[in-house]
Amino acid sequence: MFILVIGIVAALALFIVLGYQAPVIEVSDETGRTTRHRTGSRAWAFRPVQLTAVLVLAAAAIAGSVTVVPTGYTGIVTTFGRVEQRTLSSGAHMILPWQNVVKMDNRTQKVQITTTAFSSDIQQVDIQLSVNFCIDQSTAQELYRTVGISYYENVMYPRILENTKAVFSQYTAENLIAKRNTLSDMIAGNTAEDMKMYGITIVSIAIEDIDFTDAFTTAVEAKQVAAQNKLTAETEQAQKTMEEQAMAERAIIAANAEAEKAVIAANADLLYAGEKEAEMNKRISESLTDGLIQYYWIKQWNGVLPSTVLGSDMSYMIDLTSPVTAPTADVPAAAADAAFGTAATDAATSGYSYAVPAMTGAGGD
Repeated sequence: MFILVIGIVAALALFIVLGYQAPVIEVSDETGRTTRHRTGSRAWAFRPVQLTAVLVLAAAAIAGSVTVVPTGYTGIVTTFGRVEQRTLSSGAHMILPWQNVVKMDNRTQKVQITTTAFSSDIQQVDIQLSVNFCIDQSTAQELYRTVGISYYENVMYPRILENTKAVFSQYTAENLIAKRNTLSDMIAGNTAEDMKMYGITIVSIAIEDIDFTDAFTTAVEAKQVAAQNKLTAETEQAQKTMEEQAMAERAIIAANAEAEKAVIAANADLLYAGEKEAEMNKRISESLTDGLIQYYWIKQWNGVLPSTVLGSDMSYMIDLTSPVTAPTADVPAAAADAAFGTAATDAATSGYSYAVPAMTGAGGD
């Protein structure tokens, strides 16, 4: 449109100027040389040279009727400010000379925002955001009709600030840094929901920097140092405790080993002593004879006769506490000698005699 207006003005000016020319006459001198001279005053008249202005006007009209929409843009056609229903895609297009084309960028755009917010514990936070967004080509016309080309300043920027402050107010200052990705996702989600009605797509929102006041930063650093010192002390104490436990376990293992060793040695000694005693008993039993046994029996006798004796076949018992003058018929002398051996003979010669007031057999009365 601007080119058309300039072309029209230039063509009219050229047409008028070329029409004002003074008459020209040709004069020949003595040598035959011809010169042209203007005579009289200038007067406007149509001349063939004025066709140049017509060509300029036509060129301006053609230039004003052709528009080029770059790749990644949508052309919004307006006629004296009124938005037409059709849109133009990328490429060259013919429009009426009095129409205009507004180019809306559909590519992914990036803006950076610096703002201030407060945490839930009323700590001031300086924030730097990076926002990537794009315009839907199908709704670019409606966005221009309802909002205009300043859609970022009028719609996006205020909503991004509002959502950023609302999200940051939900967390304490200490949790903001650790929750950076969560904060970015929440701000992007809330803003995308708000921009959906305008046909604006939020590609991503990244939190590039979070800065706190100097006083808060100093307090956090002091707290971190204290926590680190506490962790170091706990680690050293745990290491010391582990070493002491390891030493105690080694001592227990050593004591158990010594005890096991002592038990094994004691069992070995007992086994050796038992085997030694068994060997000795075996040798003694092999060396014993009846005469030797009789010898040891007489050697160990204290001279006191027993009060009760049993027969050799364990079938009767003899009470020696009641002396008699002679053996009874029930107990022959041969039986007594068999039962008591030489001891009975010695007892008889010394004034004792056998008496059996009561006898009980092995099998009954």
